[in-house]
Amino acid sequence: MKTIKSIYLAPLVYYSLVILILLFILAFVFPFVFNFALLFTSIFGLLLVTDIFILYGTPKGIFARRAVPERLSNGDTNAISIYLENHYALGMSLEVIDEIPFQFQKRDLLFLTQLASETTQIIQYTLRPTKRGEYSFGAVNIFVKSPLGLLKKRYQFSQEKTVAVYPSFLQMREYELKALSNRLTETGIKKIRRIGHSQEFEQIRQYVQGDDIRTINWQATARRSELMVNTFQDEKSQNIYCLIDKGRVMKMPFEGLSLLDYAINSTLVLANIALQKQDKAGVITFSNKIDQTLLADRKAGQLVKILDLLYKQKTLYSETDYEAVYIHTKKYLKQRSLLICYTNFDTLSSMKRQLPFFRKLAKEHLVLVVFFENTSLKTLLQTQPTTTEEIYQKTIAEKYFYEKQLIVKELEKFGIQALLTTPQNLSINTINKYLMLKARGAI
Repeated sequence: MKTIKSIYLAPLVYYSLVILILLFILAFVFPFVFNFALLFTSIFGLLLVTDIFILYGTPKGIFARRAVPERLSNGDTNAISIYLENHYALGMSLEVIDEIPFQFQKRDLLFLTQLASETTQIIQYTLRPTKRGEYSFGAVNIFVKSPLGLLKKRYQFSQEKTVAVYPSFLQMREYELKALSNRLTETGIKKIRRIGHSQEFEQIRQYVQGDDIRTINWQATARRSELMVNTFQDEKSQNIYCLIDKGRVMKMPFEGLSLLDYAINSTLVLANIALQKQDKAGVITFSNKIDQTLLADRKAGQLVKILDLLYKQKTLYSETDYEAVYIHTKKYLKQRSLLICYTNFDTLSSMKRQLPFFRKLAKEHLVLVVFFENTSLKTLLQTQPTTTEEIYQKTIAEKYFYEKQLIVKELEKFGIQALLTTPQNLSINTINKYLMLKARGAI
């Protein structure tokens, strides 16, 4: 019974049956055609038996195995591969159907390939998840067709596997490698010119042409009878907190990902860079109340804790309460810190409702408010209106676009750092801002 279920008829069988039926019909009018119909039927039956023998005569036949990472990176293209082996004595035509998770909504993932006898092949494809969570892969189905092309044999390799989709750790690794090799400028990270110097003394060394003459140590110069300068190092162990708004304003989608997912991916990248800079990284998530808090630290397992915390975050669809954020930070953050708040404001009035709490936070910490440009409005502004309706739409778009600029000016007027960015450039612009503030010694 299992063998019968694995047999599938190829289109060539149906074409042959149609020809046989036509021949037998013609035989009623032209009797001599009957002999040709019988001959064709015999040859067709012999070819079917031969095809069954070819497909089922080799015990091993085809072997397949899917290689999928233990976890996938959200918003990135993740490589998946299928390994194939042909143990038949002949070259075979293969149809490979992989049962990928339902979240991708793809039912046409079909690969056609030719595989020579006793050879192997690797089929590679990519998947781009847009939601965090668990994704379940099903079986790998292989339909084998011999050179005769009459029948197909199905091989099903049960490789059910559940993998977790985490925040974008591929993006994190990319920035980490470039940070370690001082190649961040290739991805758009600006090279920040340091203004002044920090107060952490490192060493006294001999003057080299180009050194700041203000750092000359005159006492050491008198003792050594040559110019000596003081050198300083970047201040370390500064607290960096990423505050992630999980309210309904962060549910807005952009290229498949919500603004919350962009904020989570950026938080992971920024936390890793901060830890590389010997700073302490922490996370606070909130909406109408404080959800989770991970105090800033730079121990070995801090990045793993941040990754696990970010993996579980979901939009809460409620109005954000910044008063609760202020009370929480007042209670738990005793040291001056850089607070990077990922949120979104569409109008100036919505920001002004929260401005008193940002001002209170800014008295004790350095606050950076990160919010998003509406790229659809930007596209609309670049079009030339032709109808009255389009003129109204462009006028409203200009109003909202201008209000975003006013929000930045209003925040900066009260000494609050502001960053207006597109979602796809969020990580780059946030890192640039962090490095700039650190270089200026603002933290």
